[in-house]
Amino acid sequence: MISAEENFQNEFLRPILKEQNELLIAVFKQYLVKHKVVFEKYSPEDQANYIENTIKKDAQLRNYFVGMIIGKLSVEQYKDYISMETELNRRIITMLVKRLQSQL
Repeated sequence: MISAEENFQNEFLRPILKEQNELLIAVFKQYLVKHKVVFEKYSPEDQANYIENTIKKDAQLRNYFVGMIIGKLSVEQYKDYISMETELNRRIITMLVKRLQSQL
């Protein structure tokens, strides 16, 4: 049986992340520019680690990304989201990190 969180993730969050993909990448690239990070000099493994560590440690950036996703929900979807907020935020960040790692 599929959990409510997993169902919400698959039904709403994944499509939003896919739809917002180019914008999510642009936001992260702008973050690199703003913080003067020469991302290209890192090995692919270090790039992947940098993405994960930055998003997990920089609360402002993380909340910005979560807000971009939540902003695409309908009022009904948002009400469901609120009831599972902690778990869904964790899932959003996990999917976002994987998406950025595979494309940058």
